[in-house]
Amino acid sequence: MSESVTELRNIGLIGHGGAGKTSLAEAFLFDTGVTTRLGSVDQGNSVMDFEPEEVRRHVSISTAFHHYTWKKLKVNIIDTPGDANFFSDTRSCLQAADGAIVVIEAIDGVKVQTEQAWEFADQLEIPKAVFINKMDRDRADFFATFKDVADTFSPKPILLQLPIGAEENFKGVVDLISQKAYLYEKGGKSKTGKIPAEMEDQVAAEREALIENIAEADDTLLEKYLDGHPLTDEELMQGLRAGTLGRAFVPVLCGSATRNIGLDRLMDFINESFPSPLDRGPKVVIDPDTRDTMERRPAPDDSFSALVFKTIADPYAGRLSIFRVYSGTVKPDGFFYNSTKVTKERYGQLFQLAGGEQEAISEAGPGNIVAVAKLKETTTGDTLCDESNKIRFESVEPLPALMSYAIEPRSKKDEDKVLTSISRLLEEDPTLKLNRDLQTREIIISGIGQIHLETMIEKLKRKFGVEVDMKIPKIPYKETIKQAVKRVIYRHKKQTGGRGQFAEVHFDIFPLEEGNGFEFEQALSGMNVPRNFVPAVEKGITEAMQSGVMAGYPVVDVKVRFYDGKSHEVDSSEMAFKIAASMCFKKGFHEAKPTLLEPIMNISITVPEDYMGDVIGDLNSRRGKVLGVDSKGKRQVIRAQVPMAETLSYASDLTSMTGGRGAFATEFDHYDEVPAQVLQKIVEQAKNK
Repeated sequence: MSESVTELRNIGLIGHGGAGKTSLAEAFLFDTGVTTRLGSVDQGNSVMDFEPEEVRRHVSISTAFHHYTWKKLKVNIIDTPGDANFFSDTRSCLQAADGAIVVIEAIDGVKVQTEQAWEFADQLEIPKAVFINKMDRDRADFFATFKDVADTFSPKPILLQLPIGAEENFKGVVDLISQKAYLYEKGGKSKTGKIPAEMEDQVAAEREALIENIAEADDTLLEKYLDGHPLTDEELMQGLRAGTLGRAFVPVLCGSATRNIGLDRLMDFINESFPSPLDRGPKVVIDPDTRDTMERRPAPDDSFSALVFKTIADPYAGRLSIFRVYSGTVKPDGFFYNSTKVTKERYGQLFQLAGGEQEAISEAGPGNIVAVAKLKETTTGDTLCDESNKIRFESVEPLPALMSYAIEPRSKKDEDKVLTSISRLLEEDPTLKLNRDLQTREIIISGIGQIHLETMIEKLKRKFGVEVDMKIPKIPYKETIKQAVKRVIYRHKKQTGGRGQFAEVHFDIFPLEEGNGFEFEQALSGMNVPRNFVPAVEKGITEAMQSGVMAGYPVVDVKVRFYDGKSHEVDSSEMAFKIAASMCFKKGFHEAKPTLLEPIMNISITVPEDYMGDVIGDLNSRRGKVLGVDSKGKRQVIRAQVPMAETLSYASDLTSMTGGRGAFATEFDHYDEVPAQVLQKIVEQAKNK
């Protein structure tokens, strides 16, 4: 049976990679008896990081799900990746959370992905708490980390706990509301003790600050506080919950996930102060027919609705769709209506995910996270609902792909399998983009970063048995001319003893405006050339244009006027005129001031203000043209145009320049002429090849 909506919590663990999110999830599972040992990421026996690529790299590359029960409440854990390469999955899966624990390590404090994860939670209006982890490690500094959080984020963080000791002497926490010390033995068992004498003054001062912060978020409590009346612990807990749910502040707790210190207090906080699906209130949805907005209540007896926020591609079980139920109740074996795809989907068994395992369930109500297998049309971002009561959820868009590689199969027998297998992985990871460049004839795969694409290649081999190589994609240059040439004459004559070959063509060649492609004008007046050879002449020109003249790139925006020529009644043939036309075109092309065109990209770069000078200087070195700078909160958005050839390594270069604090997106804008010095290099490289 599905638990009550009020007895459920959906918690997203978010933050920078390496902060200890997965270790925290492992500790939750161990402390609540779900597992019999404390799983370790470093030792490769984590329940949550179960994919072979994760075990090998010691890093989460895909969001994992599990659940535990603590003091009669069920808590669904959503353990998200912290590496920038896999952050689109974090953003998508955070849609299923009602609250977020931002995990920050006590050694280096706030990092780049901490900021981005915080921003994701803000966009989704999810209440947050901070857990300062790794208090037992060398150089752990609780107050420096707290200051870093306070200086970086809003709403303001407030302290709920103080650590007892630090580094190897870290042994517990003081709860500022109850004014109790919790000391921990090996294995995570805690006992209540006295607040250390040297901490009493600090505890008193921080408790007073906490009371003031909680009171400020509640008018009734504030009035009582300003009148000089003490607030009871019960009132403080009510105010803490109200302020957390209302996102007036962000509570801060601390501990050590690997030594299991402070985890029971964190789980108590989740139960007491984080929202249930009911606390989050109705969900705004869209009528797919009228586009009007309406609401769906998190009620078990309401009409069914759910959002598919993740898909897993399994070569054996097929596609596994993971969705969050927002209203109504769903039971096994039935039909969903997919309002995004406008189709009905039959489904069978319902599952809840437990790390790498799937547990069958008999029903699921509002707030539950559910998986079903083998939906034919449904993909990430789709809405499932009752056909008689159609609605649609707004889903977050995948993060833009930033890095591209050309891929080719290592074995010819895999050529057909490459596209179908990658398409299956695209169902799992909407951030990946696949296209075939018609000009270069390459298969191009795009992703967020190097590790993202390397992991995709590893999955391709493991799941589908397809091995591919990645290489830098070719730039789709184009060749054209800048001036007209007239009276270009070429005679093709070949005598081999028998029947010979003879054809002569006379061309005028003109440049065309950008985007006009190719024009062929037949302007013959006499009978020097029989008209049945004209198609062969045009074909000879178009084939020469496709293979290029200067550097092997397609020729564009050219007009050829075929106005005269000569033929021989025996030796002329279609082949002879085709060859003559091709050679005549190439001859005229070289006389018409040929040049190369290169694709120019619009690029939008978001960076902290401190890095603007370095980024703009780098853009100038890449032949970039800065169009403007806009402010976006604490960051600056630089808009520029840069040749595609200069953007191939930009993802890693920007990370290096900004310490990982920069982000960018590109899109094709237009073609422009390649500068002379660059043109010469490209032509020489083409000749060498």
